[in-house]
Amino acid sequence: MKRTNDRGFPDRNAIVAFIKANPGKVGTREIAREFGLKNADRAELRRMLRELADDGVIKKKRHKVSEPDALPPTLLADITGRDSDGELIASPAEWDEVESGEPPKILIEMPRRAKPGTAAGVGDRALLRVDRAGDDEGPAYRGRIIKIIDKAKSRILGVFRALPEGGGRLVPVDKKFADRELNIARTDTGGAQDGDLVSVDIVRTRGFGLASGRVKEKLGSVKSEKAISLIAIYAHDIPLQFSSAAMRDAEAAEPANLKGREDWRDVPLVTIDPPDAKDHDDAVHAQADDDPNNKGGFIVNVAIADVSFYVRPGTALDRDALDRGNSVYFPDRVVPMLPERISNNLCSLVPGEPRGALAVRMVLGPDGRKRSHSFHRILMRSAAKLHYAQAQAAIDGRPDDTTGPLLDPILRPLYAAYACAKRARDERDPLNLDLPERKILLKGDGTVDRVVVPERLDAHKLIEEFMILANVAAAEMLEKKSLPLIYRVHDEPTLEKVHALAEFLETLDVSFAKSGALRPTTFNRVLAQLEGHDYYPLVSEVVLRAQAQAEYSAENYGHFGLNLRRYAHFTSPIRRYADLVVHRALVRALGLGEGALPDSETPESLGEVAAHISLTERRAMKAERETVDRLIAHHLADRIGASFQGRVSGVTRAGLFVKLSETGADGLIPIRSLGTEYFNYDESRHALVGTRSGTMYQLGDIVDVRLVEAAPIAGALRFELLSSESESSPRDRRPLRPQRKSSKAHPGRSPEKKRKPEKQKSGKGTKAKGKNKGKGKKGKAW
Repeated sequence: MKRTNDRGFPDRNAIVAFIKANPGKVGTREIAREFGLKNADRAELRRMLRELADDGVIKKKRHKVSEPDALPPTLLADITGRDSDGELIASPAEWDEVESGEPPKILIEMPRRAKPGTAAGVGDRALLRVDRAGDDEGPAYRGRIIKIIDKAKSRILGVFRALPEGGGRLVPVDKKFADRELNIARTDTGGAQDGDLVSVDIVRTRGFGLASGRVKEKLGSVKSEKAISLIAIYAHDIPLQFSSAAMRDAEAAEPANLKGREDWRDVPLVTIDPPDAKDHDDAVHAQADDDPNNKGGFIVNVAIADVSFYVRPGTALDRDALDRGNSVYFPDRVVPMLPERISNNLCSLVPGEPRGALAVRMVLGPDGRKRSHSFHRILMRSAAKLHYAQAQAAIDGRPDDTTGPLLDPILRPLYAAYACAKRARDERDPLNLDLPERKILLKGDGTVDRVVVPERLDAHKLIEEFMILANVAAAEMLEKKSLPLIYRVHDEPTLEKVHALAEFLETLDVSFAKSGALRPTTFNRVLAQLEGHDYYPLVSEVVLRAQAQAEYSAENYGHFGLNLRRYAHFTSPIRRYADLVVHRALVRALGLGEGALPDSETPESLGEVAAHISLTERRAMKAERETVDRLIAHHLADRIGASFQGRVSGVTRAGLFVKLSETGADGLIPIRSLGTEYFNYDESRHALVGTRSGTMYQLGDIVDVRLVEAAPIAGALRFELLSSESESSPRDRRPLRPQRKSSKAHPGRSPEKKRKPEKQKSGKGTKAKGKNKGKGKKGKAW
């Protein structure tokens, strides 16, 4: 095969062959190294890779390329169960369901005589050699075990269900092992009652039939919401207790003093946080710049808790913090990254108490751009502890006893500096996806009181913008000093997602430029075009799903969403390990004293730390999300049969996912309950479309549903459809005209016309097997 053209540049076939031969490992750097390309050839190589991706020959994700829609030949997988023939079934250990949908199933092929180290069972984690299945029956992949990486846990978490004859069964809380019940003998219940959340040791396993277990620990009844967050904590192996050595280090720590610090105790820094915040790790202050060369400019000071002074590299506190990676926030508790004596006491910037901090002083020009910055290790004393609504009320003319004296000397200069900084932010034009965030409020007994959407105030935006400026300053300083650091990076959307978004917008007659450099402005134009239309929430959701996931990396490839070339987390070292690393690097770079980043830290070693804390961040997000789902499912369990309004939040071949307007809870309308006709899944439109009537149910549709089933342990809800805007409005697509939300009709629809069947892509439809539209069968549908 010819590997290069006449100019010595590799041809398409050679590049594709190299990618296929090195699955999961190939990026621009590896291809350039393989074919001896110089820096001048990189642009041509990137262009060729884009063409290959456009043609569907390869799949591009961040800086890696692979064969399209294929698992790598070797991967780490979790063995999750058995099929009807008793054969083991596995799924990839790392899989982004939001980005890639349901993980593919892998049928494990076991040899007649297994080699040592390859005898597997349900719950094991194994390294597999994977091939595509040769037929359409069963799982899409076949796998052979290379090595067992981790045997099934000998202790699992579940709900104890008592049996009339004594003893009971354990129902695991992990959805992956929902069908893997354990038998609990009468003598092994440990006093557990029906409905108790328990930790169980596996004492005997079998190839077939139920394994046996012994209750090791009772964690409380699942009938109490206070136990629900424990499910996520145990299910995701989130460390709950600190080591005794770490606790000794925390208790022995002494308050910071002026030694090696600048005295900023007279600077009136204030903290502005949520009203229920337990730790306060950032404080702000601003004043007009009196430099005649910077008329209209401001000086902004951001002080951050000096965690690096207390948590030194290599100590027990450091090891525990790295293991956790970040704090995890549940509605009823916080699992902190650091012991409370550090996070809520010595490092918390409480009013009136001297506290050590690492501060950055930034000079903003009248255009809002940062002209210069400097870092200082200081001793400060917070002038006040405010919450967002309190600060905003004072600016809006409703000061209280606390904010009244602060209004002119502190708050007005802060807001004036923010107005200045906002000019530069607006010019930078970061991705403008201001989606509402719901918050669960609990009663005193731990049960759900209500779900609210806190109003987003200028006070929130002020703190957010000052923190972004401080994070940029930290990254710039460390790059200037040539020190390794951990960046916060956010890649641009993949070509596949951009094309999918463009195809979707075409169904709404909205243009989207797919060529040229991709910038947040590209998406902002689309959102601005649709602002005020009924389709705006739908398009916002699809634009969000097109974005990549932010992560930590020792290699900088910028932050696409914020439209920044360099960005590093610096402002929350109490709750994020990445920020602690950046603090240590600044201490080392500027010679600020103790707690510096060790000389032994390299980009390679920090790369490993970045990969680990990216995983712990995703673990925390998943645990928090699952806990909210379980809490709301528990809250709604006694409202079976009630009707709710919601919006279609997801469309799959299995049915429609609906997010309720009242609580933000997500549930499934199974496709079998939609009607008697077949429904095609139209991926480009994010819709299910009836092949006979043309009825279309689409992402973003407003629907009325009835709650049919609630499963609190799984955090799952099942609905049946009562009515939909799809049924009252046909889907005639026309160019969107300016139209405000007061109009009842969706843009592009024509209510006076009869519904026309939608043109469908080729492909198999899915039969909706319910007897009548809106009536579903009882039983699990997930």
